[in-house]
Amino acid sequence: MDIRDNLLYTKDHEWVDISDNKIKIGITDFAQGELGDIIFVELPNTESAVSKGESAATIEAVKTVADVYTPISGKIVEVNTLVEDTPELINSSPYDDGWIVTIESDESIDSNDFLSANQYKEFIGI
Repeated sequence: MDIRDNLLYTKDHEWVDISDNKIKIGITDFAQGELGDIIFVELPNTESAVSKGESAATIEAVKTVADVYTPISGKIVEVNTLVEDTPELINSSPYDDGWIVTIESDESIDSNDFLSANQYKEFIGI
C-alpha cells in the first residue's frame, strides 16, 4: 500500500498537497482499494464555493458511492477532467494522475489540521 511521506491525510481518507493557500485533493491508495473498481466521478464546477466538511466530488464504484470531502473552506480552482473520462485513474494512480480537485482557501492552511503519513498509517492500522 502506497502512503506517501510528502503528503498529508484526513480521517476521511483524502490526501492533500498544500501549496501556499491552495490544496490539491485526492483519495488515498487505501480508500481506492476499499472502493474497488471506480466507474464514474462527478466533479464540481470550477469557481464553486465549498465549506469545510462538505462533499467536493462524488466517486461511484461498482459496489458503492462515496463522497470526497473538502478539509478546508474556499473555492474550487481546478478539477481533474481526466478522471471524468477515465475514472479508473483513481485506482491506478491515486496520487498522481487520479487527483480530484484543487481548492483555494481564503485563510492560511494549517498543516497541523491533517495527519502525517505515519499518523495515517496508524489510523488505518498498518
